[in-house]
Amino acid sequence: MHKDVNNHIHTTYSFSPYTPAQAVQTAKAAGLACAGIVDHDTVAGAPEFLAEGKRLGLPVTVGFEMRVYHAHTAIGARRTNHPDQTDISYLTFHAVPSAKFDAVTAFLAPVRRARGERNRAICARLGLDYEREVLPLSMFHQGGSVTERHILFAKAGGDYAELGRLKADFSEYIPAGRDECPDIGAALAFADEAGIIAAYPYLGDVTRSVTGDKRAQRFEDGYLEELFGLLRGLGVRAVSYMPSRNTREQLLRVRALCGRYGMMQISGEDINSPGQPFVCEALRDPMFDNLRQSAWTLIEREGRTP
Repeated sequence: MHKDVNNHIHTTYSFSPYTPAQAVQTAKAAGLACAGIVDHDTVAGAPEFLAEGKRLGLPVTVGFEMRVYHAHTAIGARRTNHPDQTDISYLTFHAVPSAKFDAVTAFLAPVRRARGERNRAICARLGLDYEREVLPLSMFHQGGSVTERHILFAKAGGDYAELGRLKADFSEYIPAGRDECPDIGAALAFADEAGIIAAYPYLGDVTRSVTGDKRAQRFEDGYLEELFGLLRGLGVRAVSYMPSRNTREQLLRVRALCGRYGMMQISGEDINSPGQPFVCEALRDPMFDNLRQSAWTLIEREGRTP
């Protein structure tokens, strides 16, 4: 019997067709043994996610995703895992205890405000009314975030396929500034103080985008070993990756480097569109047994062991 897990589920509180409760319901129906919420710049959907997990008897874990600034560090303005900008990276923050939700919300409040200003500027370029056409697509007034996907979804007229095409060639993108992207050192210090696990989401060079929203592009593979050393030196303690999105050679290299640098390995398939399978069959390979164990480690760390 398979024991499938997924630690990277987005909800309507960032960008996704699933409310937190629907995400849990879909995860349960798909046969997941446990599931994790990872919305952008918010944990506002976490209480509903936790409550539905408890109601359905599905163990769940809470995290969030955020962009951080690192041009002033040893990484510099080098491309990491962000398709549109070289001085920032995505980080995921896992095993957020319920007692720290308010602290996380306060930490992310300036990020959400600054992102709103940039969103308005992007909308102006696209000829969209941010208040009338974009905000209603989000959970902003309930503490959710508004992402570039919301903007492109509005531009696409609610068509997910067209959204993917627009995302792959996002010529109207405006770079995110330091007011929207916390300093990587400050973000990692906050995570350590709150008992949260910060992870670097490995992307890897893209030749053909599995999701159709990324163009062929080089990312970290050309200097991956150096990057691992730099991340470890800055205080990143984990790496997350999605087995369905990379070649076996890429994943073997990442796993070897995780072992060399003592990095925890976390996995999850990025759920943000309808029809995506919540179960990653690639994760059933015995070589990924540790990723299933990691999911339970996150839940135990949050004190939510069933």
